[in-house]
Amino acid sequence: MTDDTLLPLSFPAVGRKKITAAFDGGRITSDGGVMLLAAAERRLQLADRLAAAIHDPRDPQRVTHAMADILRARIFAIACGYEDANDLDRLRTDPAFKLACGRLPDSGIDLCSQPTCSRLENLPDLRTVIRLGWVLVDLWLSSYAAPPKSVTLDIDDTVDVVHGHQQLSLFNAHYDERCFLPIHIYDAATGRPVAMILRPGKTPTGKEIRGHLRRLVRRIRARWPATRILVRGDGHYGRAEVMAWCENNALDYLFGLPGNKVLQRLVDEAADDIRTRRALEQKPVLRGYAEIRYKAKSWKTQRRVCARIEATTRGLDTRFVVTNLDKGSAAHVYDVIYCARGQAENLIKMHKSQLASDRTSCRSPIANQVRLVLHTAAYWLMLTLREAVPKTDHLSNAEFATLRLRLLKLGARVIETVSRIRLAFAAACPEASLFRQIARTLQPAAP
Repeated sequence: MTDDTLLPLSFPAVGRKKITAAFDGGRITSDGGVMLLAAAERRLQLADRLAAAIHDPRDPQRVTHAMADILRARIFAIACGYEDANDLDRLRTDPAFKLACGRLPDSGIDLCSQPTCSRLENLPDLRTVIRLGWVLVDLWLSSYAAPPKSVTLDIDDTVDVVHGHQQLSLFNAHYDERCFLPIHIYDAATGRPVAMILRPGKTPTGKEIRGHLRRLVRRIRARWPATRILVRGDGHYGRAEVMAWCENNALDYLFGLPGNKVLQRLVDEAADDIRTRRALEQKPVLRGYAEIRYKAKSWKTQRRVCARIEATTRGLDTRFVVTNLDKGSAAHVYDVIYCARGQAENLIKMHKSQLASDRTSCRSPIANQVRLVLHTAAYWLMLTLREAVPKTDHLSNAEFATLRLRLLKLGARVIETVSRIRLAFAAACPEASLFRQIARTLQPAAP
């Protein structure tokens, strides 16, 4: 097979000199920053952990080193913006990607191709996929040096529009699409991913949510028996089965609660007071809060419900949350604790739109769950990279797309000699000093 020969390009002349261009510069990479991802991956040992989960413990002769190399290349590609396995047909010869995967840029063998990646994605069975999910949970648990006193877990689902008639895809009337509705769970304090679960494109039932939480909490408490856990979610997750299970297992919860005529009637006195005061004071908007005890027909006991009541020139807007937290005013519970749940939507946005985790186009749901794990692994690498940025730097809170543009998409010439390998970055790189500082931070500690 012969390589394609691309014709040279031409651009308008500058200073009466003709400008031509061609893709013949030699061993140059456009993703020199992948070396930072390699340092982050060595710190987390992500590929090795995932490869060990795919490795069948009943077959100790099975080699996992090659699997780790395949996973490493795929995760690096996703983090750099190449979400399709097809991209590895070109990237497999990229000198920086080969270096990041521990191979020599010139004399080392090339990385895996797309068919190899696709076979690996379709290799695991259901038990293996479950083990892969526990790798992510254990990685989050290990990110704490000591068990915390308390953690807040934000749980939410997001639409993942399918590209065909994949298994588990369903038509969802709310989104007017055939889709999956995967569940995302994040640590609210750190933004670290805890669990990603691919599921059918329908609203989860109370029994399903209870099952997911039961398995997750069992895993957490095996490592952190004394840690207090708060589960936070919108109205989809405020189901009777979930709240009862949380109460019986010493979990705190705070869920959105859809309004109804009974709830509106219970807060009518407070709402009328807020509406009247807004009119008398001639304010465009006035917000107030109320707290009631409420028992729905499907509930076995009364529960604490906090209401946020907002009066405007257009009328009333009342929102409810249900919780078993016994401390804090209604205003604190709603504004400070519950509204902070909105950050989880930003995390999901980065996971989906900036790391393309909705590229679940395999037919098998198990293969699509493997893809979700790989994209979450790329999320971990980008998060580790951002945590290495000094807090005083303007990129310390940057989104992943910005980090990719400023720190990963760096052109570099890779030169391999007999005794060393040299990466020559652009002398005018705007983030040169930051790149150098991150590289030093991510270096392993000396023995």
